[in-house]
Amino acid sequence: MPLADNELLECLRSADHIAVLTGPGVSAESGIPTFRDALSGLWSKYDPADLATPEAFARDPELVARWYDERRCMVARCRPNSGHFALAELQRIILSQGKRFTLITQNVDRLHQAAGSKDVIELHGTLWLCGDDVEERGPAFTEFPPRCSCGGRRRPGVVWFGEKLPGHALLQAQKATGSCQLFMSLGTSSVVYPAAGLVDLAIQNGAKLLEVNLQETVSSSRAHWSIRGKTGEVLPRLVAEAFGKDKNP
Repeated sequence: MPLADNELLECLRSADHIAVLTGPGVSAESGIPTFRDALSGLWSKYDPADLATPEAFARDPELVARWYDERRCMVARCRPNSGHFALAELQRIILSQGKRFTLITQNVDRLHQAAGSKDVIELHGTLWLCGDDVEERGPAFTEFPPRCSCGGRRRPGVVWFGEKLPGHALLQAQKATGSCQLFMSLGTSSVVYPAAGLVDLAIQNGAKLLEVNLQETVSSSRAHWSIRGKTGEVLPRLVAEAFGKDKNP
């Protein structure tokens, strides 16, 4: 039985610009827990505010650095899933047709890039960049907090609670969202702003909205298509049905 109706398949094929927003649900299928789900075991006694704010880093840099180093090493063991590969293939197809495809993510793991996606807009930064923009994919640190090239304390290259999103990344995301014909919201609850505001922006500018998520979200009632399921199962089928290719890796 086909997953998508003809209208959705035609929209995928005909849209001159597709913009995609991915959230934690996409990476969860690769074994990466959401931030709050990761607060288990020895970390279960901590509130996110104890580990992911500028104030926390100023107060206890060693604690924050140890938490993020543990998370960085855990993420390094994870691999892209079928959903990541399907998005990379969808981008390749759309670009080969001379059309536009913009991938925006709230995730900090760079699994999209590992799957082959290009020019990914990272709204929340990445675990792989330190505060001085040095990429760090090596083994666990031996000093907490580690030092950056300037000799100061190195902080993770992620956006913490209470911080603004990178201005350039947000502007790129807003411009793309405002000009797309199809906006895909994948594995995100649509409640964390300003990223969630991209859904509002897309609808206001006349884009069709496709949502894929395990549970209903605040955007479900406004979506033109709302599919319940794992993105790693849904996206390969959508690509196959729209473009006649089976993209399960």
